[in-house]
Amino acid sequence: MPVNTASAAARITPVVLKTLLRHARNKGKKVKDGDHTVTATDDIFFDEAFHIVKAFIQLGTENTIESLQAFTNTHVPAPPWATVSPVVIPFASCNKAAEALIEWFGPQDLKSVVGGEKWWQVRGLDGIDSEWITENKFISNTKVDHSGNLTESEKAILRMEHLDRVMLYVHGGAYFWGSINTHRYQVIRYARKFKGRAFAVNYRKAPQYPWPCPLQDVIAAYFYLTNPPPGAVHKPVHPSKLIFAGDSAGAGLCLTVLTVLRDLGMPQPAGAVLISPWVDLTHSFPSVMNNVGTDIIPPHGFIHKPSPLWPVESLPEEGRSRVIPTQTSPPPKPGHADTLKPSDDMISNQVEERREQRREKDEEVHTRDLQEPESKVGSQADMLQQPSVGGTSSGVQGHADSVGREDEPDYDAALDFWEPKPPKVFMNDPATQPLELRSQIQMYAMTEQLTHPLVSPILQSSLGNLCPLYIIAGDGEVLRDEIIYLAHKAAHPSEYPTRMGVLKDGRRQRENLEKFQTPTKVHLQVFDGMCHVLTVFTFTESAKYAYRSIAEFVKHVTGHSAEHLDRNPFPELHLPPSDVSDSDSEDEAECHDHDVKRSPKPSTPTGVRRYKENEEKTKEEVNTGDAEKMPEADIEADDRSSKGSGKDISRVILIRERVDVFGHVRPMEPKEELEALCMPPGEIGIIKEAPVKRWLAGQEMWDKKFKYAAQDAMKRRRRYEEKAARLCGTHATKALLTWMTLDLNSREGNPTRVRVESDRLWGPLDLGDEKPPPSAIAGRRDTREAVALLKKNIYHTAPATHLTVPKLKTMDALRAAFDNEDHPTKGPQQSEQQRTNGVPTIHGMRIWQSLLTYFMHRSSRKAVHGKEYAASAIRTTGKKLQPGTSEGTSPSKS
Repeated sequence: MPVNTASAAARITPVVLKTLLRHARNKGKKVKDGDHTVTATDDIFFDEAFHIVKAFIQLGTENTIESLQAFTNTHVPAPPWATVSPVVIPFASCNKAAEALIEWFGPQDLKSVVGGEKWWQVRGLDGIDSEWITENKFISNTKVDHSGNLTESEKAILRMEHLDRVMLYVHGGAYFWGSINTHRYQVIRYARKFKGRAFAVNYRKAPQYPWPCPLQDVIAAYFYLTNPPPGAVHKPVHPSKLIFAGDSAGAGLCLTVLTVLRDLGMPQPAGAVLISPWVDLTHSFPSVMNNVGTDIIPPHGFIHKPSPLWPVESLPEEGRSRVIPTQTSPPPKPGHADTLKPSDDMISNQVEERREQRREKDEEVHTRDLQEPESKVGSQADMLQQPSVGGTSSGVQGHADSVGREDEPDYDAALDFWEPKPPKVFMNDPATQPLELRSQIQMYAMTEQLTHPLVSPILQSSLGNLCPLYIIAGDGEVLRDEIIYLAHKAAHPSEYPTRMGVLKDGRRQRENLEKFQTPTKVHLQVFDGMCHVLTVFTFTESAKYAYRSIAEFVKHVTGHSAEHLDRNPFPELHLPPSDVSDSDSEDEAECHDHDVKRSPKPSTPTGVRRYKENEEKTKEEVNTGDAEKMPEADIEADDRSSKGSGKDISRVILIRERVDVFGHVRPMEPKEELEALCMPPGEIGIIKEAPVKRWLAGQEMWDKKFKYAAQDAMKRRRRYEEKAARLCGTHATKALLTWMTLDLNSREGNPTRVRVESDRLWGPLDLGDEKPPPSAIAGRRDTREAVALLKKNIYHTAPATHLTVPKLKTMDALRAAFDNEDHPTKGPQQSEQQRTNGVPTIHGMRIWQSLLTYFMHRSSRKAVHGKEYAASAIRTTGKKLQPGTSEGTSPSKS
């Protein structure tokens, strides 16, 4: 059964009941044992919500990726108390983002690492779906005066213009699921907290659109805001009034975009909020294994029921496992994938080896087919002792220097022949023979790309010189260690170096190591007992404090000059203390239903009081040395003389805190007690045995469970290939291909060129000798999404390279009319296109929000009643202790 509201309800209902029974049993045991420790799951509402989310994600893994994507990208109407105005980021902004990435990569990396400069610019829609978001109470009542005919949505955008603070929010979902619909309620809450507006972007998803497609879309959103293209309604948003925010994969994208802007010398936003950022796609940190039981992430990672789209290898090749003992000696060395930028020696060796085995086998031999005698392969210890080909000592051996190689035609020809060998796994026992991967694990990028700094930003040579960062993690999440490491690496660029192998493989990496050594100012908070993306659980005390703290960070960094933020980007250290007004605090019920009866608000709301208490604790951390400051020698004289003068506490570069389940902060333990910070650089960003075997165990279960689904997926691929062949075999398509061979001068002014989008630069027929990743639909013809993309680019929205848009033949239109995946007159549904729901009020996303609202009401009411009970008990006790009352001691008689 696909992922839908009914299947989700069927899965979740027994989970709710089991959790309730287990919670009661555990609570009774704690009472019986006299256990007074407090954990996050002591709250029944969090306990239920945690297991509901975990069960839903697990349900997603038991279905196809297409099913999960469709469910989480279904349009859900906005709540009545919010204003949501949809927009489409046009090609003008997308093309500007592409130009920035092309400049960042350079010609050789585009060819060898990315696979070309065209395929990742191909898209099905006419831009990127996005939306402006704020609360109705912030909308201006001023009448919009505009010469053009504006829609109601465009008028609403203009009525938001007075809100100068803007949050660009990038949602999470492991780069392949989720949308602006799944995160809209969270984004609305952020906008309410900091009294501004937000802009959410629905970037393209893997595996159809792998790296760097999502990266291009987020950069395009930034350019759209700061430099609006013609036709955009909003005015330019100055970077000093803009904040990046994102969760999980979205937070990783935010951080990556910051490094691109930094490297290209472009203005950065005022700050960035990174919630549970995923920054190491190799899974090399300990918490990836240690925290499986306390997180919502599935135990075997994101594996899915086979479909034509994913996995690329529907079944293991020739009946073998997806992970086998390695069949060749290095390169690559254990723990590493092979390089995509080989040296001349590496290419020469591979050519010789493949030719030799081709003679022996009398058939074409690829690197996956290479096999050496087991005695020659040796153990991991033997491999690590071998000298590297090309004279380097890295796992990415013998890379080609990027300087000047793009001008060598012989090298380009050899590069087309080059095939990376299967990645090798770093084993726990050095005496064993390493394993090698025969399947792609991550959907976002090929295994050979996982150590690229724009894929795993933890491997950036420097994370210095970035805008201020507020980083949040849950202590129970699998990404905890890499998040802690990220915060310290950004604040101390020289203390946490990237391993030499990664540095040697990139020109920019080597340049940035010297160029960006100014510490990035970071506030890191790790929340006790919380899982991945704790802000999902809005009703918990932890999340309430996180939302409040995020809002104060946004207001601080967008409300002060760059010079001020250079001295102090932390609102907790602002002197005099920031005015956290009552009006923008959450009410106790967190509800917009005015018919709900509320208890009277206390004079100072709980959230405001908690924040102010934490503010004082953070100041104490500076005084006690728990917050890290710049060396005294680097502090300017005017900053030293300002001590005690009422100015901000300045030159703090890193605040490291833990937050308990009630939202109270305390200093984090010393660095030497944190396992993540004690890892040597050589162990970060390598492929390790434990995560691989855990993934393999789950994948083998799925291969067995869904064997027939995999076989069906392969048959469907063949049918889609036949469809694509019909599309590409028509006379109209042949005419387009002929047109693409003409030079630009002969195209200009051609009167037959109609309905062609000049800003849509490339289509799936334009890729030539490019090498898109195996999952990218721009280069495939064997999935529904690939055929839909192909047809739309031929018959509906042709790119600039096409001569005209041909008319669909009558037979093809009839065939499309009887195909539920096609349409006789409209363009077929694109993979990144939002779905529509027949009954939007009962969609699972709406039900989830209703559930969160209920939990919010109940938890808030419990808190309020608890306070009232405590106050009543104190008053009663006081009366009993007063003399002259019947309850107290009688007064003495005179």
